[in-house]
Amino acid sequence: MEHNIDALFTTYQDSVFRLALSYTRSVPDAEDICQTVFLKLLHAPQLEAGKEKAWLMQVTANESRNLLRSFWRRNVGSLDELLEDTLPLRTSKDSELFTQVMALETKYRVVLYLYYYEGFSTAEIARLTHLSKTAVTTRLQRARNKLKTNLEGAGYETADQFGL
Repeated sequence: MEHNIDALFTTYQDSVFRLALSYTRSVPDAEDICQTVFLKLLHAPQLEAGKEKAWLMQVTANESRNLLRSFWRRNVGSLDELLEDTLPLRTSKDSELFTQVMALETKYRVVLYLYYYEGFSTAEIARLTHLSKTAVTTRLQRARNKLKTNLEGAGYETADQFGL
């Protein structure tokens, strides 16, 4: 239990929060998951150096899935929240792209987030989400296609301006 919790929290709090938000689409739920993840870190055995982020992302994904499967979550209506105010986005283009990403189904939204926003490889995403590498690659491709269609449907002549 020799973790430098303060340094890990400062470094990874945004990543943990954003991954939880990409699963739950709820700021309060994402905050609760973030808190739970870092509390678990307090009681975790010594982590291998350099593997802290992977451990935090794995625990965040597991906690998020547990919340989504919970009786309470399935039987309570979700609150509509404005996602534009939750994360600091640099430009209106980033904001539009993020809004379109968050509108995708969870299975597509999560792989896009982990790949593009957190920089994980498809093999790492497969391990974090308990999917095969092929499934992750397929979901990424389908997510890109859906996102491209959605952006073009939202009035953009081409999704190329977003790098898709």
